[in-house]
Amino acid sequence: MNRRHFLQRNAAVLNAPAAAVAERPASPVAPAAAQAQQDPPETVSRYANKALPTGLARTTSTLTPYAGTWGYAQAAHLLRRCLFGPTRTEIMTAAGSNLTAVLNGLLTVPATAPDPPVNVSATDTSVPIGQTWTAQVFDQNFEGVRRASLRDWWLGQLLGQSTTLVEKMTLFWHNHFVVELGDINDARMGYEYCRLLRQHALGNFKQLAKDVTVTPAMLRYLNGNQSITGAPNENYGRELLELFTVGKGPLIGVGNYTNYTEADVQAAAKVLTGWRDLATVPVSSYFTASRHDTTTKVFSSAFGNASIANGGATEYQALINLIFQQVETARFIVRKLYRWFVYYLIDTQVETDIIRPLATILINNGFDIVPVLRALFSSEHFFDVLNVGCLIKSPLDFTVGLCRQMEMVFPPATNAAVQYTMWDYLNSLTFVQQQTLGDPPNVAGWAAYYQTPQYHELWINAVTLPRRNQVTDLFIGSGYTRSGVKIVIDVLALTQSFPAATAADCNLLIAEYVKLMVPIALTTNQIAFLKTALLPGLPDFEWTIEWQQYLAAPTNTAKKAAVTTKLQAMLRALMGLAEYHLS
Repeated sequence: MNRRHFLQRNAAVLNAPAAAVAERPASPVAPAAAQAQQDPPETVSRYANKALPTGLARTTSTLTPYAGTWGYAQAAHLLRRCLFGPTRTEIMTAAGSNLTAVLNGLLTVPATAPDPPVNVSATDTSVPIGQTWTAQVFDQNFEGVRRASLRDWWLGQLLGQSTTLVEKMTLFWHNHFVVELGDINDARMGYEYCRLLRQHALGNFKQLAKDVTVTPAMLRYLNGNQSITGAPNENYGRELLELFTVGKGPLIGVGNYTNYTEADVQAAAKVLTGWRDLATVPVSSYFTASRHDTTTKVFSSAFGNASIANGGATEYQALINLIFQQVETARFIVRKLYRWFVYYLIDTQVETDIIRPLATILINNGFDIVPVLRALFSSEHFFDVLNVGCLIKSPLDFTVGLCRQMEMVFPPATNAAVQYTMWDYLNSLTFVQQQTLGDPPNVAGWAAYYQTPQYHELWINAVTLPRRNQVTDLFIGSGYTRSGVKIVIDVLALTQSFPAATAADCNLLIAEYVKLMVPIALTTNQIAFLKTALLPGLPDFEWTIEWQQYLAAPTNTAKKAAVTTKLQAMLRALMGLAEYHLS
């Protein structure tokens, strides 16, 4: 099946205006992203967020271990889903290895944790420039610059990731156990929250649920610090059940669901009374027995009418243990992992052959995440052709992935102030694309991972698509300069990193860029369009001559400009294709 069909809307969408066809090649079926580039802005919303056609075929593959070909295409697919924009070297290295070895690396936690964020603003007088503020006392005067430092540092971790799933899973947990940095108003608590997610990124889901329940940031974000006996606050207890663990299930009455009831929310809230965040150095949380509800908490038949007796400071652990006895807790998290790494549509076949077996693996391994990820990423289902190139990149995937795949050079840690400035600029780019690192829009996370029926199609709309195009145009062209330092795509350096014969042959060169940057094969017309951008009206040998002339005289301004402008034009055309937005 042609993967372009997955964004098919209706017959009108498939027919680009004549002017648009003249400007860019028409795919047999134009994805929504490409069509949005062709249609006037006022028409985009008519189809940008519609559901998949109900007649669209999906997979029948299972968790049977993948035994097919292993090469560049398979390595690229795996790394695109597990990293933020794999580089050519990373893909080539993985392709030269084997699936088991690559997974072993992806599922390994780096030996050392990253250094904490540092102060890069003269506003924060608590510590010198270049030293961390995470162990300083809270000061509202410094909160803004510390929060910016944290957010920028986090972006830097994505940009500088090693070949491991840790960063992708840290963001997954952030989207799952949501905390909004802007709401908690203490960057030190935000850092402790980030540190906790990264520590458990490839760890145990159950233990993470316990730890995040009493982490200072969560206590503050969902009002657990205000929950006392006689007046239990239900916010965290409700989200713990609805969004973090067992999920709602079908509605069975007013406010009651298959997987839990309102009475369960109330009982959970009582269990969680007595905890408070402590804004000391370091930040922490503590339990006050006098604020805790000491009654026996009774749960509904959804939890087997279980009860939890007063357990003081450890009672919340009994609640987590009870919730994790429910098989739906495992299924709920596996569905979220599936939508994060594979595809948003979970039909009956996927539920039966993928979700439920993975949930069983999770339960049998005591809720360790790695066995589940290993089974999924090594399955024939993951490498099914219908699951390749079927996700729309998130703004973070798009922006960070662009920088990594194009091997843009950023300032070193020795120039922390400018380094953070560049990371901050990337955060501003994802912000206008509607994804802010550290601040999902609400406790449910980013809508692209849960909002039916659109899911990740929400990333592409009349606002965000032009922003994406502006990002690629900027970095292909003049780049971004601050404090005398520029970040830009060096098309000459990247092209020279290819084999000499590839760089000198226009057809091989285009093919090399295409397989690096898009997940599905382009049409003949699209390849011709890229070739026209590289060699407008010129025969193939002209590229070979110009490239060899540049290599012979790399400091010659005219020869350098000749190949640079052609490469930039080809890359701009490639990044303008709808397929570039896919992963």
